Amino acid sequence: MLPGVYLAYKKNGTAYYRSSITFQNKHISLGSFASEQKAHQAYQEAACLLLNSHTAIGDVFSLPTILSFEKVISLLNFRDNHIYFKNPIYLRNNYFVYYLSPTEELKFDIDDLFYYSSHKIMRRKGHLFVNDYGMQVSILSRYGIKSHAVPGRDYYFANEDSCDLRYSNIIVVNRYYGVTKIFSPGSASYKVQIHINGNYMVGIYHKEEKAAIAYNKAVDLAKKYGITKNFQTNYVEGYSPREYADTYSQIKVSEKYLRYLKALANDKPDAASTS
Repeated sequence: MLPGVYLAYKKNGTAYYRSSITFQNKHISLGSFASEQKAHQAYQEAACLLLNSHTAIGDVFSLPTILSFEKVISLLNFRDNHIYFKNPIYLRNNYFVYYLSPTEELKFDIDDLFYYSSHKIMRRKGHLFVNDYGMQVSILSRYGIKSHAVPGRDYYFANEDSCDLRYSNIIVVNRYYGVTKIFSPGSASYKVQIHINGNYMVGIYHKEEKAAIAYNKAVDLAKKYGITKNFQTNYVEGYSPREYADTYSQIKVSEKYLRYLKALANDKPDAASTS
């Protein structure tokens, strides 16, 4: 066998060739290939990347290679930073870059390194997510951004770069379902709306947490009057069960919303099917 190449067999008996390399006492798998020559080529390319300190990330993307771009990133990071990650991560000064493709990179704080070194970022219909305990989890949810959030309204990026996911760059304006922050000179208030057959005003509140509880109460009232829509509700931190219950019982919702629910229940017996 050529250097760096190992013969292996599939369950059906078909032969294939695995390639690997050892560098700085680390054994690194380079992948599986259909021929011995291609597996050896992968070994040669990996050796060239690891031993040539003048080859930078920007250089290798313009060169043809049998190695995947993810493997190239992993090798260069190991060469330069002496830490090997299976995912395409490259450490920078006080942050790291996760490469989605040769031309797309996400920036993260070092605090997120352990998570993304063990969770591969995938993309579906423009949304970025990871598989976490068997569930597809949006990476934006790690920063308090809800699935329904609208960029520019509910959150924005301080430097206007949506690929810069460092904590200091992500500004979350509206954290809770149904709650929108209203800015006014010297103060802020929170408007609560619920969507049934259109948006209905629940009320305006001076504290964000109370607004979130008001939305939860509006959801409970909707269910009481026969609305079976699958509403999301808010989890409000910082409240004990007793404090939450006291606030919930005292908080008021608009009379107009209550009249709407009563009318819907009286006039539309099939309201329970509202979507």
